[in-house]
Parts: sequence; structure tokens; C-alpha cells
Amino acid sequence: MRPSIFVLAAILLPTITLADTSTTAAIVQDHIQPRFEHLADKSDALATVASKDCNATSQSLRTAYAEAFDAWVSASHLRFGPTEVDDRAFAIAFWPDSRGATSKVLKRLIADQDPIADSVENYADVSIAARGFYALEFLLHDDTLKIFGNAAYRCKLIQTISADTALITAAISNDWKHDYPINLLEPSTMGSYRSHEEVQQEFFKTLSTGLQFTAEARLGRPLGTYKKPRPKHAEVWRSGRSAQHVTLSINSLRELAAALANDNAQLASDLDTAFEKALERLTDLNDPVFAGVADPQRRLKVEVIQQSVEIIRTIVRDKLGPELGVAAGFNSLDGD
Repeated sequence: MRPSIFVLAAILLPTITLADTSTTAAIVQDHIQPRFEHLADKSDALATVASKDCNATSQSLRTAYAEAFDAWVSASHLRFGPTEVDDRAFAIAFWPDSRGATSKVLKRLIADQDPIADSVENYADVSIAARGFYALEFLLHDDTLKIFGNAAYRCKLIQTISADTALITAAISNDWKHDYPINLLEPSTMGSYRSHEEVQQEFFKTLSTGLQFTAEARLGRPLGTYKKPRPKHAEVWRSGRSAQHVTLSINSLRELAAALANDNAQLASDLDTAFEKALERLTDLNDPVFAGVADPQRRLKVEVIQQSVEIIRTIVRDKLGPELGVAAGFNSLDGD
């Protein structure tokens, strides 16, 4: 049996106390590794189903797709380390797609019956816009693409993208099981992190950026402006998963926040209450694709959910950051 993270810490880090590594070890062992192992398992299951049944309307295929996509969303805030190698995260999940690249690339592949789809290995060279879960959403749920062109080629494309996704997620999970955790447990001047403070900074930035993405992209994009709402800019509206993604994301971020705040009972309680309020408001919305953003009264309910997430961000920034002795810093959502 593979030794636990705690045992590895004791063996490899004799000069560092367990208190220095316990939070990191718990987050890796209880929050990160199970998510990527689950993602790899569900992605493999999707590839297996697709190899046997590639009909876009197949309920078994759509269910396997939904379960694998759920697993990704629950891990999608963990955008550092193994997910960033070779742009793996983008290959799994290319969104937002403000220029409609996914649809365009898929249509071109299908129209040309490009033989690159015959090989999973070669498909790694395709534009990331035509890889991963968002590309599969078009092939399974878009009214145009699910019947576009040659049926046999669309089948092959579904199978290849599913297999490609399974390979990527397996590689991420493997890296998190074997190679990457030591970078977090054993900071050094020659490693990815120079100190335990930098490791804490990474976790804190992960939490902050995850909340920002949920507020500004998953909720903000369909909201648009009052004069120009954009319901069709909601994430995965074709498959009716928009609100589901917000729920999954909030639940995962709630767990990470609790792990980071566990030494401060009052702060942990404040965060938990704020997360619970956001989830309650999301449940009360009863609008799976945020179609109501075009209606003033229903729009207000989506805005209130967004405000609830912003409240969590404020608590994280103003209370959790100082508690950890870190700040969010720059992230890719902040622009140039």
C-alpha cells in the first residue's frame, strides 16, 4: 500500500514539523487527489461507453458524459501543477469561447472528414477548441452539430475526444498520486515553491480565483448588462448544465475554504454560512440555464446569487488572507 502523505512528510521532511505540513497534506490527500482520481475514473468510463455507443442521443452516453463533466467541474478550480502541464486543463475544458472556435473547428473537421480523428495520439495536435468536454457538448447536444455531416465520422470524433480526455485526466491523476505532492510538502529554493508560505499562497489563490471565475464567468457572462442580457452566453446551456456547474463549483470551493480556515472556528463558521446562503439562493432559483436573466424579476435572483459569491470573496480576501498571512496576487482572470 502506498504510504500516506503524512508518512511521506515524516520521512522526507525531518526538519519540518507536522504542524507545518498537516494542512497541506490534508488538502492534497482529502481534497485534490480524490477529485482527480474520480475524474480519471469517470473519464475512462465515458471513453468505454463511447467506444460501444456513439449515438449522440444515447442516454447511456449522455449520462457517462454528464458524470465525467461533473467530476471535472468539481476539480476545475485546481488550476496549478499537473493540470497546467502541456495545457491539459484547456484541452479538457476550453471555455469561455468568446469567438465560437469550438463550433467552427468541429464543423471543419466533420466537413473535411479529417483523418486526424482516426488516432487518439494524433488528435492531441488538434486545436484545444475541438478537444474535451465542451467539444463533446456540441457533438451531443447542439442541434446543428449533432446531425452535421457524416454520421460515421461524428461517431469517430465522439470516441476519439472521449479517449483523448481519458488519457489527459489519467495523466493528471497519476501526477497527483506520485510526483507533484512532494513539491507542496517539501518547498525549497530549487523547487516549485520556496516556502510553506508560497504553498499557502497557491491554495489561497486557487480559492480566490475559483470564486472569481464563478462570479464573473459562470454567472456574469449570462447576466451581461441590464440592457443587454446574454442567456446564450451561459456555460453549457445546450446541455442544461449551467446552474449545475455553479453548484458543483461552490461545493468544492466550500470544502477548500473549510480546510484553509480550520484553525479559526469563527472564520470557518462565517465562511460556511456564506457558502450555504449562496447554495440556498441557487436552489431557490430553479433556472438550470439562467434563461431568466432577460426578465427583470428573475434576473434579480441571479444577481443576488452573484452577490452572494462576491460576499464569500470578500470574506476570503479580508479575513482568510490575513489569517493565512497571504494575499490573492495576480491571476489569469485579471487580464494584462
